[in-house]
Amino acid sequence: MCIDLRSDTVTQPTPEIREAMCRAKVGDDVMDCDPTVSRLEEMSAEMLGKEAGMFVPSGTQSNLCALLSHCDRGDEYLVGQTAHTYLFEGGGAAVFGSIQPQSLDQEEDGTLALDKLAALVKPDDFHFARTKLLCLENTTWGKVLPLDYLKLVQSFASDYQLSLHLDGARLFNASAATGVSAVQLAKPFESVSICLSKGLGAPVGSVLVASACFIKEAKRWRKMLGGGMRQSGMLAAAGIYVLENHIERLIEDHENARQLGERLAGISKLRVDPIQTNMVFVDLSRFDGAAVSRTLEAKGIKIGGYTGGKKRLVTHLGISPKDIGYVVKGFEEACAG
Repeated sequence: MCIDLRSDTVTQPTPEIREAMCRAKVGDDVMDCDPTVSRLEEMSAEMLGKEAGMFVPSGTQSNLCALLSHCDRGDEYLVGQTAHTYLFEGGGAAVFGSIQPQSLDQEEDGTLALDKLAALVKPDDFHFARTKLLCLENTTWGKVLPLDYLKLVQSFASDYQLSLHLDGARLFNASAATGVSAVQLAKPFESVSICLSKGLGAPVGSVLVASACFIKEAKRWRKMLGGGMRQSGMLAAAGIYVLENHIERLIEDHENARQLGERLAGISKLRVDPIQTNMVFVDLSRFDGAAVSRTLEAKGIKIGGYTGGKKRLVTHLGISPKDIGYVVKGFEEACAG
């Protein structure tokens, strides 16, 4: 038995996804001749209320293409200290675009305080990098950015003449958790990246959506970054399938996470953070965390780490309610020693 809770990227393609990939009509997408890729891009843009989309191999490349399209050399972008675009994407914007990141700590709810952001916007002075872009993430560490906050951010960006990019890798989780449409959550942002291979369960791929003019520029960067693919309709077909069939089922992942968190919270000395979506964060500071992980591993349970010293458990389409019970028993035994 193997129950992998390290991330929702570990999912295996379902038989239906494999069938859709086998049946895909393909062409050379670098020449704009792959009909399945075109359909995926159009569908994604429409679902998020944007004009156009661009299919890329990864969320890292999607975000990087967006940052390179928003900013010039010597510009900077404002970003959360533990945001994916800043912490987990290899410093690509700085390396490839000479774009300076200006990070700050997120608040407890995952937001970036607007007064703190305002203090970081640089004056129009050649001593400073030009503050050009604000980059947010939704969900961020399993937390949903409230719609009211996003509206304030849109007004803030307008006041300070900043562009807005959203790393919406798990945007559909945010929508499922709140009942707010993905279109509404994406509306304040000029560009939005969505991931097909996380909660939605496709084997690979992300889509960047924005205006047609912006996507034209982003496709130039995609080419330079080596992201242009040929008969990629087979991959795009998987993306189409999950957009059509796997969004509503995200609620099941959230319920499994809630059940897991509530039952783990009943274990003495084990602390569990409040749960909003499909991520459960457990504080093992009162235990030998390495020993707990080893015990779970021996039982076929894999869990992930977290920059705050906690352990992350992520539910996905490969995790069932029966698995939740097994994981809880594993934790009970691991924490009993």
